[in-house]
Amino acid sequence: MTQVAGQDPNATQQSVRALVEEHAGLEARLADPEVHADQALARRLGRRYAELAPVVATAGELEQAEADLADARELARDDPAFGAEAESLESTVDTLRARLRELLVPRDPSDGHDVVVEVRSGEGGEESALFAGDLLRMYSRYAEHRGWKVDVLAATESDLGGYKDVTVTVSAPGQTVSDSPGDGVWAWLKYEGGVHRVQRVPVTESQGRIHTSAAGVLVYPEADAADASVEVDEKDLRIDVFRSSGKGGQGVNTTDSAVRITHLPTGVVVSCQNERSQLQNKARAMEVLRSRLQAMRDEAQAAEASADRRSQVRTVDRSERVRTYNFPENRISDHRIGYKSHDLDRVLDGDLGNVLDALRAADREERLAEAAQEAGQEGRAR
Repeated sequence: MTQVAGQDPNATQQSVRALVEEHAGLEARLADPEVHADQALARRLGRRYAELAPVVATAGELEQAEADLADARELARDDPAFGAEAESLESTVDTLRARLRELLVPRDPSDGHDVVVEVRSGEGGEESALFAGDLLRMYSRYAEHRGWKVDVLAATESDLGGYKDVTVTVSAPGQTVSDSPGDGVWAWLKYEGGVHRVQRVPVTESQGRIHTSAAGVLVYPEADAADASVEVDEKDLRIDVFRSSGKGGQGVNTTDSAVRITHLPTGVVVSCQNERSQLQNKARAMEVLRSRLQAMRDEAQAAEASADRRSQVRTVDRSERVRTYNFPENRISDHRIGYKSHDLDRVLDGDLGNVLDALRAADREERLAEAAQEAGQEGRAR
C-alpha cells in the first residue's frame, strides 16, 4: 500500500484504502438504475465519485511506481545498469506522493458550485458607486474570458452610472458540480469577498486630488436546490413587491413584478427584478436567500471549528480592506498574501488570472500546513 511523505504511513494507508473502497462502492451504486430514479441522490453520489477519482487514480499510479522501484533496486544489486532507472523511479514516486498528499487535504465541498456576487458601495459617495461598477465590470469580463454567464438579479444605480448595490449570479453553463467538483466558479471567485479599496482622482474632483474610497464584495456559493439543508419558514419572511427599474423588456417596468424578501431572524434582504413575472422573481429570490443563509451557516461552523481561519469581511469600512487598486501607480495589492503587481489596467479589464492563482496557491499551502499539523497532533495522541 502507498505511503505519503510527511504523514503517518499507517494513517495514510487507512485513509487511501477507505477512499478507494468508497469509490468502488459509489461506482457500483451509480450503475444501479434505481439510484437514478432519485435525481438528487444520483447527483450527490456522482459528485462524490468525481471528487474521489483523482485520489484513486494517483494512489494506483503511486502503488505501481513503488512496486517498480522495489524491482529496479533489487535488479540494480546484480546489474548497475538498473541504477539509473531506480533513480528515475524515485523521482516519480516523490512526485506522486506529493500529489497524493495534496489530494488528501480536505477540499472545500462547494468548489464546484456557481456563485452569487453582491457588490455594494461604501465610503466615498458617488466615487464608491462608480468603483462598484468597475468591480462588476471586472468580474463580468473575467467571467466572459472563462465562458461563464453573468445574470443581474437586482441593481440600484447611482446618478453617474455606478451602482449603490448590485447582485448577480455567475454560472458555468452546461457544467455540473459532478463534472468539475474542484474547479467550479466558487473555486475561483470565493477569494473576492471583502472590502476593495480604490485610490484615484474621482470624476467629481475638480482639483485633481487623489481620493480613497471603498466598495464591499460578498461572494457565496449557490446552494443546490436538491441538497439545500437550510429550511426557510414562511412566517420568518417579509415579502415586498415593487416596480422593476432599468432594462428588462416590455412589461417589466410597468408592473409590480420585482420582489424583495427580508428574512426577519437574520435581517438578510434579497431582491430580484430581472425575471418577467412576480412569481418567477420570488422563486429566484428564494433560491438566493437559501444560498445566503446556507453560506452564513457554513461560515459559522467553519469559524467554530477553526477560529483563526480567514473569513470574508462583511462590513464596508475601508480600514478592513483585502485589496487596494492604486490608479496613479497602476498597482494592485492583495493584502492577505502580500501580492503586488503593476498591471491594474489589465486586471480591471478582467485579467484576474495571476491574482487568483496566487490566492489559490496560498490557500492550498495553508490547507496543507493545517493537515500536516492535525496529522502530527493525531500521531502524538496515539
